[in-house]
Amino acid sequence: MANRVAIIDYGMGNIHSVAKALEFAGGDAVQILISHDAEEIRRAERVVLPGVGAIRDCMAEITRLGLREVIHEAAQNKPFLGVCVGMQALFEHSEENGGTSCLGILPGAVHAFTPGMTDPVSGARLKIPHMGWNQVHQSAHHPLWRGIEQDTRFYFVHSYYVTPAGDRLTAATTRYPEPLAAAVVQENIFAVQFHPEKSQQAGLTLYANFLRWNG
Repeated sequence: MANRVAIIDYGMGNIHSVAKALEFAGGDAVQILISHDAEEIRRAERVVLPGVGAIRDCMAEITRLGLREVIHEAAQNKPFLGVCVGMQALFEHSEENGGTSCLGILPGAVHAFTPGMTDPVSGARLKIPHMGWNQVHQSAHHPLWRGIEQDTRFYFVHSYYVTPAGDRLTAATTRYPEPLAAAVVQENIFAVQFHPEKSQQAGLTLYANFLRWNG
């Protein structure tokens, strides 16, 4: 039987780009399901929560579609990957949109970048959102880093960043300008702030590792 992967469709992710990247990484051994049907998501062996846009709208759609329960279930019992806003939604609270309650699956909060940040070396003002390629420094050994060299560049687009409660959750960091969480891990959950589907070979390698990971 094919390795079934459910990409949770709540209308807010770059879902088709994620699906194409996963299909390329997994080949004939993977079956991609793009769905907001709770039973289809439950039947999948792996689950991906993508996301772009404002967290308030993301959480409103997750709630409207009745997806909170199945997301919590998947995050407890099967390999689960969060991407960008899908990573931020796993935490307790975000400063975005005047303050938004999130799923509360992982301890910690989401904060806004401070306007007027500068590069510590050049002194140049840093733009918000943090957009483009940046090095990802692995701070924890994990199967999803297999075949990915230390400080490989991945593609980011975000105006808010996660502060996990405790260093034990952080699987990798990037600098903008201070170190911030680029990836987090807890048991069968792995989540990334960057976009693997926009990160060329390194991103495809990470997706291929996810498809092999047993959580």
